[in-house]
Amino acid sequence: MTSINPRETLDRALQEVLDEVLVMGSMVEEAIQASVESLKQRDFEAAQRIYFADQKINAKHFEIEDTCIVLIATQQPMAKDLRLLAAVLEIVTELERIGDYAKGIARINIIMGDEPLVKPLIDIPRMSELGLDMLRRALIAFVSGDVDAARSIPKEDDVIDALYNQVYRELVTYMIDDTSTIDRANYLLWAAHNLERMADRVTNICERTIYMVTGEMRELDRTDDEMAKLERTYKDWK
Repeated sequence: MTSINPRETLDRALQEVLDEVLVMGSMVEEAIQASVESLKQRDFEAAQRIYFADQKINAKHFEIEDTCIVLIATQQPMAKDLRLLAAVLEIVTELERIGDYAKGIARINIIMGDEPLVKPLIDIPRMSELGLDMLRRALIAFVSGDVDAARSIPKEDDVIDALYNQVYRELVTYMIDDTSTIDRANYLLWAAHNLERMADRVTNICERTIYMVTGEMRELDRTDDEMAKLERTYKDWK
């Protein structure tokens, strides 16, 4: 009779958890892509589907969370295993929040009703593409334990911040020139803000990857980055 190796059992369970994190990441990615496209096309039916499909992302979040808690309680994980499970608990929360951003963009589309867009969407879809590419690579870095990638990916947030600032300036100009556009311009600003925040969530995922592998818990120069953002914004508006 073959005995069951507890270590092998735990390793398989941990791999299954990582696989489920990738599944949840794919769900979130699809939601963001679809929400931006529905806004661009003013597709209300698609926006409604995205809005209510957020429940599936939430359910996946709770499922993974419950699995992690059961493993901690029953499998006597070692310190490195606990760091992995703790990181997963944080990362699925970040993914759930990104799913909320997709839901928010869908909601914006629905609230706008029959009102036309203030302008064709160019920079907002670009923000989505870049942010999702960062997210995709951050999750790959997490499941593979790639610390170098986890340290480098957040630096790309500067490009998304620059696009957001560009969207902000352009929409403010529309509002100043024609006050009848204020509400519609504000809706697009909220959509762009959601995508800018998505990139910040990716940075959090990268920080958890570094913690999982090294045990080092620190922010990735966020204070310096925030100051640089303020300085760039000030220079842009001078």
